[in-house]
Amino acid sequence: MCLLLLSFNKHPDYPVILAANRDEFYERPTESASFWHDHPSILAGRDLRKGGTWMGVSKDGRIAAVTNYREPLQNKPDAISRGSLVSDYLQGEESAKNYIQRAMVQSHAYDEFNFLVGDKQSLFFYSSVEDAYLTLKPGLYGISNGNLDCPWPKVEKGKVAMEKVIQASEKPEPEELFDLLADKTVAADSELPSTGVSIEWERKLSPLFVNFESYGTRSSTVLLIDRQGRVSFFERSFDKEGQVVDTRSYEFLIDEELCINRVSVD
Repeated sequence: MCLLLLSFNKHPDYPVILAANRDEFYERPTESASFWHDHPSILAGRDLRKGGTWMGVSKDGRIAAVTNYREPLQNKPDAISRGSLVSDYLQGEESAKNYIQRAMVQSHAYDEFNFLVGDKQSLFFYSSVEDAYLTLKPGLYGISNGNLDCPWPKVEKGKVAMEKVIQASEKPEPEELFDLLADKTVAADSELPSTGVSIEWERKLSPLFVNFESYGTRSSTVLLIDRQGRVSFFERSFDKEGQVVDTRSYEFLIDEELCINRVSVD
């Protein structure tokens, strides 16, 4: 996941509104979002190379997503896949707070990452670079490949666009969220961050929707959870030309009985 826009407890009827783009090399094998055959409670796409995922939700209402922190010179040749952080949480019973505290101890085994984890009642954000986690307050957040709410053009532009969508109607329209995720406008050089890649790559990576050569936005995801616990999950997948090749949608009610099994210690 390379861009995640989150509205948490800002909308009166939808505590969680999430719109995200996953950028990846086109040659990396990927399975589109579905309920996993080996873990039927997990709804997510799947990285077929390492087995994890970049974002997902479970039938008991767990939510998790990860983004890489763009620091290419610090990458470890033997690092564990960051996608396993998401899949392990979604298939477990541990509380989000406990899981993050355990991930902090093990974070050295991964390349740097940002991690969003929780449910519609409480969400936490962890940065391996800062080695600290936050309990998210009601608000609008942007996560890309830098710090939380880093002032990158795609993050700031995405948050402004999402705010407009949320305020426009009583029910957020998935199509409007997909539209904002599809923005391919390249940022001006004066606005680009410096993250350890060339200026050419900074330009190519600056739009909300990335599309060039061997790398780009592979999928866009919209997740809505209302106060009654109804989950609406939408995904669009794209080819090398940036054209839609697959569209999927799922809807279910969070199983509250499963939630009571979560382990939590202070």
